[in-house]
Amino acid sequence: MKEMKVNNEMASRGRIGGFVRASKYPPEDLTGAARVAFLRNFEPQDPNLSPEERRRRGQAALKAHMARLARLSALARRGKR
Repeated sequence: MKEMKVNNEMASRGRIGGFVRASKYPPEDLTGAARVAFLRNFEPQDPNLSPEERRRRGQAALKAHMARLARLSALARRGKR
């Protein structure tokens, strides 16, 4: 029982800390590096492509990935996997 109180206390302190940090900095500063790294996963690593073309293909791959996830989510909600 005491362990649960400690966990709840730690979670509460972490939540408060997150809110304080979010109140001091714009969201782009807090998540910018992670967002760039995530999007880079979708860009082809072909050195023959221009940076603009890599970015365009990466955005298309991200849209396809999200559409796939949305479809699987809809199927799971309907119970048809």
